[in-house]
Amino acid sequence: MATCLTQIEAVLNSRPLTPLFNDPTDLTPLTPAHFLIGRSLIMLPHPQIQSINVSSLQRFRRIEYLKQHFWVRFSHEYVVWLQERTKWRRSSGELKEGTLVVIKDKSSPPLMWLLGRIIRVLPGRDGVARVADIRTRKGVIRRAFNTICALPISSVEKILQPGQYVE
Repeated sequence: MATCLTQIEAVLNSRPLTPLFNDPTDLTPLTPAHFLIGRSLIMLPHPQIQSINVSSLQRFRRIEYLKQHFWVRFSHEYVVWLQERTKWRRSSGELKEGTLVVIKDKSSPPLMWLLGRIIRVLPGRDGVARVADIRTRKGVIRRAFNTICALPISSVEKILQPGQYVE
């Protein structure tokens, strides 16, 4: 149980809080792990364990199954919590170029948040923006606003100039 709780603790401490750098080319978020150990947490992904009778699994596979189950629920609920729903009639203006966003991705392994920076916002025929091009580590992707959410901007980042970072 202690192993399982330690791995769940790592999942909780890996969640992105706010952009770490004010640089638009950087995709590094500030996480609770930065306050605890001074850097983000890194874990090698394990293969997905299918929903099997938990009582018949070996100890390692049981712990891995519980961690992955927690990751799926937590990552989905955390992104929903970050995301502010806007009406399709108007644009809130919060998602603009250079904003660091979390992208909903059900297939990402634990501790691997899919992050990107908006490089272009695409308005529809009615002038309301609903789609954005996002630069990720894997390349540029196009996603609807309902599948991405901006990380809150800290008050420190509002003060910093481009190229400066929090130490």
